[in-house]
Amino acid sequence: MGDPKAIDCWMTDMDGVLVHEGRLIPGADAFVSRLREVGKPFLVLTNNSIYTPRDLQFRLRTSGIDLPVESIWTSALATATFLDDQRPQGSAYVVGEAGLTTALHEIGYVLTDNSPDYVVLGETRTYSFEAVTTAIRLIAAGARFVATNPDATGPSKDGVLPATGAVAALISRATGVSPYFVGKPNPLMMRAALNRVQAHSETTVMVGDRMDTDIVAGLEAGMRTILVLTGIMQADEIDRFPYRPFRVVPSIADLVDEI
Repeated sequence: MGDPKAIDCWMTDMDGVLVHEGRLIPGADAFVSRLREVGKPFLVLTNNSIYTPRDLQFRLRTSGIDLPVESIWTSALATATFLDDQRPQGSAYVVGEAGLTTALHEIGYVLTDNSPDYVVLGETRTYSFEAVTTAIRLIAAGARFVATNPDATGPSKDGVLPATGAVAALISRATGVSPYFVGKPNPLMMRAALNRVQAHSETTVMVGDRMDTDIVAGLEAGMRTILVLTGIMQADEIDRFPYRPFRVVPSIADLVDEI
């Protein structure tokens, strides 16, 4: 790859890199199989906090990609790691799905609407007006505001959906309080991922399909970055950003022989 340091660890985004709307991106299965064959440490990262790693493992397997559950790192897990470090054995009011509530339960957090330490906002396909109202009132009363990721929209087979960042903006407008976003592009999520596999940023590559999340997160965490063109970003859009990926390739299939 034109760098004197060998690549010891690979990290990839999920949607747009390995799968697209639940369908395998050609070559993604060969990429993961090759990593497992040679024993390279790797993680699949996603800002989606809806699903647990076991749920995602099953969804990937049905698409044709087989990987251990330990190789999946979500914004929900990163958020739980952050909260466990900041305020162990705390409490939170959660707006989100099982991926987030499970991660918080596993670190010993109590989920409550009675004077919680935090309001934690995650992804859900059924944002409740009542739940959002409760979150606003708790934040106004002094709860700290954390969100799993800043993505304003998410994909679906019917088109874009409002996502965590959009709902966070609504809550912020109502409370005057901005959330701390844990997921990409926050390098905190990347640093936690590196710690999880005991990897060093200088010998780790981040592969993603978005300049504004995957590439900037990898860059700010000190990793080399590779942009694939199988997701949301097109080649003619790269130059509008003030930073560039280390490389641009058509697909993750182009990287199999480099492992």
